Amino acid sequence: MQSFAIFASQQFTQAAVDSLTPLGNGLINDTFLIKTTDKAFVLQRINTQVFPEPSHIMENLRLLNKHISTKSSPRLIIPKILKTLDQQLYFIDKHNYFWRAIEFIADTESKEQINHQKQAEQIGFALAYFHSLLSDVDITSFHDTLPGFHITPCYFKHYQSVDKLEEKQNSSSKINQCKEYIEAFIPKIDALEKAKQQGLLIERITHGDPKLNNFLFRKGSHKIISLIDLDTVKPGLVHYDIADCLRSCCHQETSNTFDLKLCKLILNSYLKEMAEVFTEHDYEFLFPAIELIPFELGLRFYTDYLQGNQYFKVDSAEQNLDRALAQFQLCENIGKQENKIRQLIIEIKHNIKY
Repeated sequence: MQSFAIFASQQFTQAAVDSLTPLGNGLINDTFLIKTTDKAFVLQRINTQVFPEPSHIMENLRLLNKHISTKSSPRLIIPKILKTLDQQLYFIDKHNYFWRAIEFIADTESKEQINHQKQAEQIGFALAYFHSLLSDVDITSFHDTLPGFHITPCYFKHYQSVDKLEEKQNSSSKINQCKEYIEAFIPKIDALEKAKQQGLLIERITHGDPKLNNFLFRKGSHKIISLIDLDTVKPGLVHYDIADCLRSCCHQETSNTFDLKLCKLILNSYLKEMAEVFTEHDYEFLFPAIELIPFELGLRFYTDYLQGNQYFKVDSAEQNLDRALAQFQLCENIGKQENKIRQLIIEIKHNIKY
């Protein structure tokens, strides 16, 4: 930690570093909160095994900051890039580690679970507002920071190759459960990608990882003032964003079930804000997206387990296997509630239009 503090003071600030503490519980990057005598900021070491072109992340963040700056009194704070002392967007150290610093949004808190109706409504609004803020940006100017990200057929193809090479000699019941669920879900894997290829769904700028703890609430309130963890901002389908947000927020972890009441609150708030841009096809593919995302994440967890846990951080050898099973069970529960979720979407759409 002391070496990180010295590094931070040498590259990103001339002030003495008073403290350096780990920040958040992300599974990809190493993140620290740096406090000096006059300010605080976030220092991150980007995982270049996950993000092979980290400079593309920084260029996307620069474009995002620039675009937001043109908006009049935006209702979300997007963290600004803090340049190095020699005015660069990032720094590469002697070990070839990639470092960057971003603004710390003070007097905020993240949440690990939703405790109030207003919080759920705010989440739906904030994600939709983020999408609408970027609805007029030229998406071709943004890099694809994670090629293949949220392209489920690509994850499945990778899984197939890994499964053949890394198959465990002594298959456990957990492994068999994963394999059986993946096999049963195959017909649904390319639902959204087919719709995109057919022109039924269009790409917009997406957040990429709008899980619950990436929304920052003003401390002591139910009001969201910022959306963070923007490394995955890129062109894509907003369906992946809203579905991943619902997966994160509506997952009842003790039972691996999907909370329909929270889904209604978030979706209602989201769709009200997106009413002017959502098409009939956008509504049509909401349920397939909601069902697909937990399957996709489960597939990624399981594939990473087969590869020896190279991507997601783990505390034990089978943690990714257990994570995969939890997501598959959540996906199965969503499937059992398909009629209710589809009817909910129809009702929200009707109420918004009339």
